[in-house]
Amino acid sequence: DTETFLMKNAKAKQCLQASPTNGSLLLEGCNPASAFQDWSWQGDSLVNLGTMECLSVQEDGGVQTSDCDRAGHASWGCSESLLSPLGSSQGYLVASRRGVSLADTKGPKAQWQGAAEQSVCEEKAAKAEHSRHVPAALASARTQEPATSDATLLLGLPPGQLEELLWFFRREDPSTWNYTVLALSFVVLFVGLFLLAINIVRNRKRKTLVGSEHTAEQAELEAKQALVPVQEFGRADPQKQELLPEEERSGEVLVQWKDGTVTTLYTERSEETL
Repeated sequence: DTETFLMKNAKAKQCLQASPTNGSLLLEGCNPASAFQDWSWQGDSLVNLGTMECLSVQEDGGVQTSDCDRAGHASWGCSESLLSPLGSSQGYLVASRRGVSLADTKGPKAQWQGAAEQSVCEEKAAKAEHSRHVPAALASARTQEPATSDATLLLGLPPGQLEELLWFFRREDPSTWNYTVLALSFVVLFVGLFLLAINIVRNRKRKTLVGSEHTAEQAELEAKQALVPVQEFGRADPQKQELLPEEERSGEVLVQWKDGTVTTLYTERSEETL
């Protein structure tokens, strides 16, 4: 039930640290991991977690940590959110070059902040509020058992049977929920298999279509390649395409030989020879 906090000075921006050797107080950089910078309210006393000693005022007016049982002025009060020793009018706890001291200053040097940038006095008020609520909660917890026994008397049931009935009504039969989840899992499985089959069929159709297009393109390419030599041959020998002479005589039989020459089947004879 000990809530610790750092005591950070608003002016120096450093935290109050207790020395483990001679009880002196220093202002060092804030380090939450250091136990010698952790403080807690124990009633009206500020206890250091590292030394387990209380912040106290000595006879010479100095401030340091000492044994809580033998400390002269180990009680601190809050006046306008400033720390001052109870039963003494020496001033407020302020930060100085040597560490800490008592002075009548009310500026930022006398302001000490705890957790969440709130005043150390607010930490004290929160601790007192917490201490007041804890006994009330314990008392309410103790009063619950008689209430239960009164309820058993009103119902006319023994405590064992009442606990059994409470357990029966509190527990929940998960069979319906389990069957519902099982049915939903089967539905999801069937939907997944159906989508998978549709994807497989579409992929096969796509592959078939792509293959037919490729075959058609290949056949068209082969046809174009076959036409190229024929066209080149026709362009190279234009005279050979003329199978017949321009002027033909009626009744003549023309023969085209392999070398391309064209002759008549029967030679002409003159009338004198006949």
